[in-house]
Amino acid sequence: MNPREVDPTLEAYVDQNVPSTPVEVDAAVVLLGASVTAITHPLLYVKLLIQVGHEPLPPVVGTTMFGRRILYLPGFFSYAHHIVKVDGKLGLFRGLSPRIVSSTISTVVRGKIKRMELQYKTDKQQNSLRKVVRQTSQEMIFQCLSRVATHPFHVMSVRCMAQFVGREAKYSGVFSCIVKIFKEEGLAGFYIGFVPHVLGEVLFLWCCNLLAHFITSYAVDDNFSQASAIRSYTKFVMGITVSVLTYPFTLVADIMAVNNCGLAAGLPPRSPVFKSWLHCWNHLSSKGQLFRGSSFFFRRVPVTLPPSTED
Repeated sequence: MNPREVDPTLEAYVDQNVPSTPVEVDAAVVLLGASVTAITHPLLYVKLLIQVGHEPLPPVVGTTMFGRRILYLPGFFSYAHHIVKVDGKLGLFRGLSPRIVSSTISTVVRGKIKRMELQYKTDKQQNSLRKVVRQTSQEMIFQCLSRVATHPFHVMSVRCMAQFVGREAKYSGVFSCIVKIFKEEGLAGFYIGFVPHVLGEVLFLWCCNLLAHFITSYAVDDNFSQASAIRSYTKFVMGITVSVLTYPFTLVADIMAVNNCGLAAGLPPRSPVFKSWLHCWNHLSSKGQLFRGSSFFFRRVPVTLPPSTED
């Protein structure tokens, strides 16, 4: 047998065991991210409608664990069932196409950040504060650049979903949204709500990384047998905790993306016209609704507070 010739069966075996190239891995990750975005879109759709204050279903009487009767607003499943009754099952995916574009860009950026983290793991000063600050600073730059690229698509998606409130058909596909927003509001229309969104993400990033560093460095004893496992889960737990604290920034950004754009969800009497995101923040704070939409279940009917003098 000629030494240059290769057995076809062996060649097939070799082809199956060739490691994937970075391009193939990135494509698979992007495809997976788009799939997850599509699957979870109904959750974010219901969340957005709750954020803008749309409550089409009456509250129901429930009881607390202590037996006290209380009014609860419908949860995710009741809300989603209402959307299906009005728009059909495909109605749950209103505004999905801009979100997939945004998700694709975010996935690529997160991949670059992950590779950067792997490079930092080879650093000898694994747990030094200086290393954490330098790494977080670079992550912040990538995150801000990612938000600059994805925020216009976020605005499009939010407005497409908010049309459910007033039954409008002003925004539809990605290209028609781009034309409509640019024609009516110019380039600035694509970045409404950008500042609170970026502030929330930067605050989340710094708090999460610094808290995880201090806990793993000073609160976890190296002699403890499960120290490595605790360190690996610390950042994940910190992310959940900090995301709750930074939620009001996300809420304000989403409300500002809809406010005064010609949709019923962002105009009186459903919503005041806000002069700035700080005006929106103060309004929600005065109403005790800075965490509106943060929960899908056991949503109590908010207590009506006295009207704010600023409104």
